[in-house]
Amino acid sequence: MTAEERRNLRAFQDYVIKILDPTYILSYMSPWFKDDEVQYIRAEKNNKGTMEAASLFLKFLLELQEEGWFRGFLDALAHAGYSGLYEAIESWDFQTIERLEEYRSLLKRLQPEFKTTVNPKDILPEVSKYLIIQECEEIMQVCSNKGLMAGAEKMVECFLRSDKENWPKTLKLALDKEESKFSELWTVDKGAKNIDVKVLEDDEMETSDIQIFYKEESECQNLSQNSCPSSEVSHIYTPVKPRNYQLELALPAKEGKNTIICAPTGCGKTFVSLLICEHHLKKFPQGQKGKVVFFAVQLPVYEQQKSVFSNYFERLGYKVAGVSGATSENVSVKQIVENNDIIILTPQILVNSLKNGTIPSLSVFTLMIFDECHNTGKHHPYNMIMFNYLDQKLGGSSDPLPQVIGLTASVGIGDAKSTAEAVEYICRLCASLDTSVIATVKDNLEELEEIVYKPQKFFRKVESRTTDRFKCIISQLMRETESLAKSIFDEIGTITLEGISQIQNREFGTQKYEQWIVTVQKACTVFQLPDKDEESRICKALFLYTSHLRKYNDALIINEHARMKDALDYLKDFFTNVRAAGFDEIEQDLTRRFEEKLQKLESVSMDPSNENPKLKDLCFILQEEYHLNPESRTILFVKTRALVDALKKWIEENSELSFLKPGILTGRGKTNQNTGMTLPAQKCALDAFRTNGDKKILIATSVADEGIDIAECNLVILYEYVGNVIKMIQTRGRGRARGSKCFLLTSNAVVIEKEKINIYKEKMMNDSISMLQTWNEAVFKEKVLQIQIQEKVIRDRQGKVEPVPDKENKKLLCRKCKAFACYTVDIRVVEECHYTVVGDAFRKCFVSKLHPKPKSFGYFEKRAKIFCARPNCSHDWGIHVKYKIFEIPVIKIESFVVEDIATGAQKLYAKWKDFHFEKIPFDAKEMSK
Repeated sequence: MTAEERRNLRAFQDYVIKILDPTYILSYMSPWFKDDEVQYIRAEKNNKGTMEAASLFLKFLLELQEEGWFRGFLDALAHAGYSGLYEAIESWDFQTIERLEEYRSLLKRLQPEFKTTVNPKDILPEVSKYLIIQECEEIMQVCSNKGLMAGAEKMVECFLRSDKENWPKTLKLALDKEESKFSELWTVDKGAKNIDVKVLEDDEMETSDIQIFYKEESECQNLSQNSCPSSEVSHIYTPVKPRNYQLELALPAKEGKNTIICAPTGCGKTFVSLLICEHHLKKFPQGQKGKVVFFAVQLPVYEQQKSVFSNYFERLGYKVAGVSGATSENVSVKQIVENNDIIILTPQILVNSLKNGTIPSLSVFTLMIFDECHNTGKHHPYNMIMFNYLDQKLGGSSDPLPQVIGLTASVGIGDAKSTAEAVEYICRLCASLDTSVIATVKDNLEELEEIVYKPQKFFRKVESRTTDRFKCIISQLMRETESLAKSIFDEIGTITLEGISQIQNREFGTQKYEQWIVTVQKACTVFQLPDKDEESRICKALFLYTSHLRKYNDALIINEHARMKDALDYLKDFFTNVRAAGFDEIEQDLTRRFEEKLQKLESVSMDPSNENPKLKDLCFILQEEYHLNPESRTILFVKTRALVDALKKWIEENSELSFLKPGILTGRGKTNQNTGMTLPAQKCALDAFRTNGDKKILIATSVADEGIDIAECNLVILYEYVGNVIKMIQTRGRGRARGSKCFLLTSNAVVIEKEKINIYKEKMMNDSISMLQTWNEAVFKEKVLQIQIQEKVIRDRQGKVEPVPDKENKKLLCRKCKAFACYTVDIRVVEECHYTVVGDAFRKCFVSKLHPKPKSFGYFEKRAKIFCARPNCSHDWGIHVKYKIFEIPVIKIESFVVEDIATGAQKLYAKWKDFHFEKIPFDAKEMSK
C-alpha cells in the first residue's frame, strides 16, 4: 500500500465509519488482526455502538505495517457484501455514496412512522440484496424476539448504513408492492425501471417528459368475474350451452357494433365475452387473422381471465398470452402481441407501450374488451387508451380501428340529479368508449332473474351508546398529545400546527382526522431549518406525536363500531411494540400518559353496560337468519381491516355466534404492520368459504365488492358500509342465492339516506339506459361524435398549453460550490432528452474520471463521469459519452443552480422538463465547425 492510499483512507474514513459494521468482516481480516484487537472491536460495538467500533477498527487498520493488508481489506469488503464501499475505495470516488445522504436524512426523519406502519418481514425479501446477509438475519431475529416494531427500527438502522446506490428506489418499489401507507411519504426519484426508454443510467441521465408507472396493482377488488365458481374455472373448456339472455347480450357485438354490455354481477359476462371473441376470430376469411386484447384492471382478475381464456381458446387452436405489471420486465410486449391471437393485459402496459412506440398504434388489434368499463374516465388507463383511439378516429387516419366492447354491472350516473343529466353522463361514457349501443337483457328477463336473484333490502337504524367514557378518556389523551405537538411549533415560532394543513373542523375518531395526520406528516418531510440537527429533532418528534394520534384515532373508530375491549387491545398491542423498540424520551412520556389511564380504560371496557348497541342488533339479525335457515351463507361488509379483526374476535368469543366460524377477506395494502392479505391468502379464504360448510360467514372489506362469485351466498350485511350507486349494485350482487337478503345496519341516519339515494339513482340509471335504447342509432352516434369532438378540442387545448420558453440567457452554477459552469445558450438537446454543452470553455470547468460501469445504449457509449473542477468540490455533474462520432459531456440539471444574469436570482430544478429555457437541438454541423 502506498502512502497516498493510506492518506486517502484517512481522508475518507468518515464514509467508512458511517457504513461499515466491522464485526461482519473481522473473520476475513484474521491474518492481520490480533485476537485481543478483534475482541476489543466486538466489545466496542456492544458497549458503545457500530460507528464507535468502525472507528476503532480503522485505527487498528491504519496502524498495520504488514504487506497486503490494504488488498485484504478490499477483499474482505467484497466478501462481506459491501460492494458500494469496495468500489468507492478502489476508485477513491465517494460520489455515489454521497448521493445517498439525502435519503438517509429523510429516513431518519421518517423513522417513527416507518416503525409503526411497515412490517419488515413483508418487505425484506424485496430489499435483502441491498443489505448485508448478517443484517437480514439480525432483522428477522429482532422481529422474532422483540416484535415487528423493533424489527422495523433495526431495518432503518441497516438502511442508514447501506452502501448500495439503488436501495432508496428498491425500498420504494417494495413499499408500493405491499401498498404500504409509508410509500406516500417515501418519495424518491422514480427511475425508468419498468419502461423501455432512451436513457443511459437512471441516476445520471435526465429525460424529458417521460411518465413512469411502477405497477398495476391497487387494492384487490375483483377476484372472479365468471358465473361459475373458481373450482370450475379450470374446466370451462367443457362445452357449455349459452343461456338465451347471454346470447341476447352478445348479439350487437357479434354484429360488429361497439357495445357496452351492462348486466348484473353473477350473470356470466365473462362467458358472453368468450362468445363474442370466438365469433370475432372465426369471421376472418382465409389468409386474414383477428387479434383480441382483453383488459383487466386488477391483477387477480388479470390472472383469472388469462386462465379462463387460455382454457377456452387453446383447445380451438388459438394462442393466448398475457402481460401485467408483475411480468412486464421479463417479457417483450411487442413479441407477445405479435405472436398471439388473444392478449390479456393490465391496461397500463398498453398505455406505456403506445407512449414509447413498442406498439405503433391500436390498429394492430381488431377487438378490444374492457372489463369493468365504468372506470373509463379522467386519467384512468382505460381513458388513456381510448384517447389514443379517438385521436386516430378524429384525425382522419385511414388505418382500421378495433371493435370496442365494454363490460360492467353498472354504468353509473355520476352526480346526476335528473334523468336528463343521467342520460348525458351515460352518453359521455359511451363517447369515451366510442359505443352507441348499450346491451341489457330485455327479452329474456325472466331467465336472467332465475339465475341472478335480486335480494330483498332492509334498513336497520340502531342507537349509538348514550355515554361513551372510553371515547372521553382517549380524546383527553389525544388533546394532550396535540398540545405536545403544538409546543414543538411554538419553539420555532414561524408556523403553527393548525396552519400546516387546510383540513379544518376535524373530529377525533373520523377519517377526516386521519387525513389531517397524513397532511401534517407530508409537510414534515419537506420542513427545513438552517440547523439540520434541530430540524431532524423537530421532525422526529412530530412524527412520533402524529403516529400516536393515528393509533388513538384508529382505536376510536373500532370503539364506535365494535367492542371497547377490541379498541383497548389494539392500543395495548401498539404500546407493547413501542416498548420493545427504541423507546426514546418522547415515547416513554406518551406511554406513561397512556398507562396512567390504563386501569380506568380496563374498567370501562369490562363494564357490561357499555356494550355496543350495534353489536346487539347484528347478533339478533344473525341469530334470526340462521334460525330460519341454518345453511345460510353470509358476507359481512365493513369499512376497515381493524374492524374485520375486531368483529372476527367478537363472533368467535360470542357463545351464541361462534358456530359461524368466521373467515376474513381484506385487501393487500398495508395500513399498519399487522394487516393486508397476500393474493394466495385471499384465494384460500375464498375457497374455504365456498367449499367448507363449517365457515358460514365471511367478514370482508371493499376487496369483495366486485368479482366474487359464490352462488350459495344468501345474506349480505352492510355494517356502516355505503358507497356510490356502482358500489351498491356490485355489493348487493354478492347475494346470489334464491331468497337472499341484504341488510344495511347503521347508527347514522345519513348513511341510510345515502343508500336510499343510491336506490333512486339506480332506478334513474335504468330509466336512462331504457331511454337511450329507444333512440335512433344514427342519432345516438351523432350525439356521441359531437361529445368526442368537443372533448378532443378541450384535450388538445390543454395539451398545447405549454410554458413560453424564457429566451433570456442564464448561468448554470455548480450546486455545491457555486462555481460558474456554462450559459444556457451553450446547451444543446440530444435526441430530445439528453443535455450537452458545446464550446471549449465548458471543458475547462470539469474534470473527468473513467466510469466504473461503462456501457453502451443506442448511439451512446458511456465512458467517464464528470465532476466540478474546483479544488475541494468535485461535485458530480454527469457523464462523458461517445455519441456517434462525437465525444460530449452530458449534464444533469439537479447538479446545478440556475442564476438569472440580470437579477442574480437563483433557482433549483430537479428535472430538465421543469426548466423552461430555449432548448436548441444538437446539430452535428455545429460540432464539426
